[in-house]
Amino acid sequence: MSVAVTMQNPAVDPAIQRQIFGALPTGVTAITGLTAGGMPRGFVVGTFQSLSLSPPLVTFCVDRSSSTWPTLRSLGRFTANILSTEQLPVCRALARKGDEKFQGIDYEESLLGTPRISGAAAWIDCDVISEVVAGDHFVIIGAIKAVSPGTGEALLFRGGQFGEFNRWPAPVPGGRA
Repeated sequence: MSVAVTMQNPAVDPAIQRQIFGALPTGVTAITGLTAGGMPRGFVVGTFQSLSLSPPLVTFCVDRSSSTWPTLRSLGRFTANILSTEQLPVCRALARKGDEKFQGIDYEESLLGTPRISGAAAWIDCDVISEVVAGDHFVIIGAIKAVSPGTGEALLFRGGQFGEFNRWPAPVPGGRA
């Protein structure tokens, strides 16, 4: 099902909105798949998150102008590669435009036949179950088929810079760690 959300609010300054949300740290995730001809394709998102534990679902957003998403959409499956702090070069390679993004990136195929990038902090293999048009993005929902922890800490993005937590997990005041 696709629902178009096209609300405009002239009182919301896009520059201030970007500044506010840019202050929130996000994980850096590479969404990957293989074309029908076996060529790896992928792109980077900062919007990947768990949506539901029962059933196990994830969600991410991708710009509607993406040239890579239509290829992965047609495959109906993807791997979410949670990039590690050592994978900034992988992040930069997959953030470029074009079909040659995977040059020099090591990967192996998952059981779903999608690329799992070597050295990732974790891998989550999914089937695409829903896509919603929301403004200038698509909101994708995936059903988790397999998960696998990797090594290292997750790469984070905040305020235009990449980094990592100094301590993980961070204690939650008055809550569980």
